[in-house]
Order: sequence, then C-alpha cells, then structure tokens
Amino acid sequence: MPRPKVHDDALRVRLLEQAVRTLSDEGPDGLSLRKLAAQAETSTTAVYSLFGGKPGLLNAVYNEAFRRFGKSLDEADGAEDPGEALCAMALAYRASALHEPHFYRVMFSPSDNGATTDDESLRRAEATYQPLRDVVRRAVDAGLFRAESLDVLATSIWGTVHGMVSLELDALLPAGAGEPVEVYRGAVLALCTGWRADPS
Repeated sequence: MPRPKVHDDALRVRLLEQAVRTLSDEGPDGLSLRKLAAQAETSTTAVYSLFGGKPGLLNAVYNEAFRRFGKSLDEADGAEDPGEALCAMALAYRASALHEPHFYRVMFSPSDNGATTDDESLRRAEATYQPLRDVVRRAVDAGLFRAESLDVLATSIWGTVHGMVSLELDALLPAGAGEPVEVYRGAVLALCTGWRADPS
C-alpha cells in the first residue's frame, strides 16, 4: 500500500498563498520560513521539501502568480469576434488583479519582492502576453484595427489596462470619476476606438 503524500499540492498552494500575502504586506524581509510554516500549520521541513528554501519559494510565488494570471486570460479568449475577445480579455485582466491583488503585485514588482527569476520563469511570464498579441493580430487581420506593429498595438492596450487597474488597486482613482468598472470600460473602449481602421 503506497504511503500517503504528506507534502501534497494542497499544502504547496496554501504556503504560496500565505507567502504572497506576507510579501505584499511586509516585503521579502518580513517573510520567514519558520513564520510561514506556522501560519500554514506545517513544518519548516515541509517548506524546504517543497521549495528547497527561501529563493525557491520566492521563485515559485512568482511563477504561480503568472500561472494564475495566464489561465484567466486564456479562458477569456474564447469569442470568435476579435473585438469581443479583446473586451473579454480586458475584463478578465481586471478581475484577476482585483481577485488576487497580492499575486498581481508580485508579478509586476519582482525586484521589490525578492524573487529571482530564472530563464524559465521569464519565459512563463512572457507567455501571458501572447494571448493579447494573438487577439490584436486577429483584429488587424479582420480589418478592425489599423495595420500597425502588433507590439505597438498590444503594448498600448496592456499599458492602459495595467495603469487603470493599478490606480484602482492603490485607491488612486479620483472620487468624482464614477464607478471604477465603468471608468475602466470607457478607457478600454476609447483606446480600441482610436486604433480602429475606421474610427467612425
């Protein structure tokens, strides 16, 4: 009869979710493996067994953040119409960030959270940009967007949604701007209209 798995995937996820909360709230100096183990109701041996130490844990948090983020974007890219797919992806981007703000912050501030990103981690992070680029290509091929550089188009869209989401997460949107989701939708619509092949 096989021995039960003591350090299973559920424990791994629990440790990652607790670690990312600590990183977001206290920074890498506030992340102690002993404290983390106690918070997750396990042992430091389990942490070392699963991650090999603090550098491995930090890298795993970074990878998990992009894995979850990429999954949200992939699931949103289901509409045949590229315009609808782009809107769905923009909304999924915001929803993912608001649902898991700690993971979102880890993704975009690796130098602040102590994560050391190896080549594989960087490839995994860059892969989350590809769904947006693919939708933009479809929009250009369909004549919806002007035939500009795909990276220029995709970067302008990503920059807008990232900026809007960051302002919302940091509670920096002006009080008179209205409901955040409507401000967000308006910004995305205005940007996409500006890139249309026929703005009228």
